[in-house]
Amino acid sequence: MSKRRKFSQEFKRGAVEQACQPNVSCAQVARELGINANLLSRWKREAEAEGRHAFGGTGNPRDDEVAALKRELARVKKERDFLREAATFFARESS
Repeated sequence: MSKRRKFSQEFKRGAVEQACQPNVSCAQVARELGINANLLSRWKREAEAEGRHAFGGTGNPRDDEVAALKRELARVKKERDFLREAATFFARESS
């Protein structure tokens, strides 16, 4: 089973712009970019429906903040554990 590919907002916009050119089909652009023609058609419909706000993403800023805080907490815990082990080591060495 293959992993799901993610495409940037710029890539999607560029693909839609290419597909909107005269005398160019969605299938042709999709083949050139290595994506499925149905996917490009869906991006094109979304761009037409939502205009400038298309391809905004699925997450919200709060999710990003929570993820960043979890990463920071994990880093701080590692530092704390390291310092605790170092203190124990040096306490045994001085005895």
